[in-house]
Amino acid sequence: MHEAIRSGNIAVVTGGASGIGFAAARRFADLGLRVCIADLPGETLDAAKKKMGAVDRVLAVPTDVSDIDQLKALKLRVQSEWGQPDVLMNNAGVQPGSSIYDAEGTWQRTIDVNMWGIIRSAQIFAPDMVAANRPGLIINTGSKQGITTPPGDPAYNVSKAGVKVFTEALQHELRNTPACRVEARLFIPGFVFTPLTARGRTGKPDGAWTPEQTVDFLFGALEREDFYILCPDNEVDRETDEKRILWAAGDIAENRPPLSRWHPDYGAAFAGWLKS
Repeated sequence: MHEAIRSGNIAVVTGGASGIGFAAARRFADLGLRVCIADLPGETLDAAKKKMGAVDRVLAVPTDVSDIDQLKALKLRVQSEWGQPDVLMNNAGVQPGSSIYDAEGTWQRTIDVNMWGIIRSAQIFAPDMVAANRPGLIINTGSKQGITTPPGDPAYNVSKAGVKVFTEALQHELRNTPACRVEARLFIPGFVFTPLTARGRTGKPDGAWTPEQTVDFLFGALEREDFYILCPDNEVDRETDEKRILWAAGDIAENRPPLSRWHPDYGAAFAGWLKS
């Protein structure tokens, strides 16, 4: 396991009141860490704190990650009550749906939460984590949609593409900072049944993983020191993900039309690529 994840240390999880964030928060707590759950105020956050138990080792801090002042207040709250965080999991996200001309009016909120929330949180927490001169870990939750950018939800894709690029740059910066003991990881879940993806469904689709399965994979990858934590699910295996990602990169390298995987002139070629 990563050196930052050990009993007595402090973890902050944004979007920690439900889904993957809550499953990760529970795992950190089970490993003996003190855990701060940061999420929007309301019944979901209140219920999450009760489910966590261990009141002396759990904080629930109402936080809208799109608000830089609330992120600063979150850091100060944790530092004043417990001390310097060792683990930061930037997991908060929204997916209200979008169209290219923003008829729904969702672009601003999606990018403010999904991209700026992660960028600003890392910028606020990371310098103090580095200065603490002890092992630290920043986990940013991205998405496969930020890599292969399928049509249908462009605002979400743009936000998660930004998370990928930022996290790569963050890790590069950290590894080139003298004596720095903090590292970054890009967490890329597959199809996971959470409140974000439920869309009215009450039961888990067969193709989806549970948040707990996804967190199991995350922690296994942290033992292997993977940077790109690319999760499979019950529909898509690692090999298929790799081929989809390579095909998307090939659009540029081979000068194909953008999103050629969904282009009528390239459908057969893509299907053959998957079988090759």
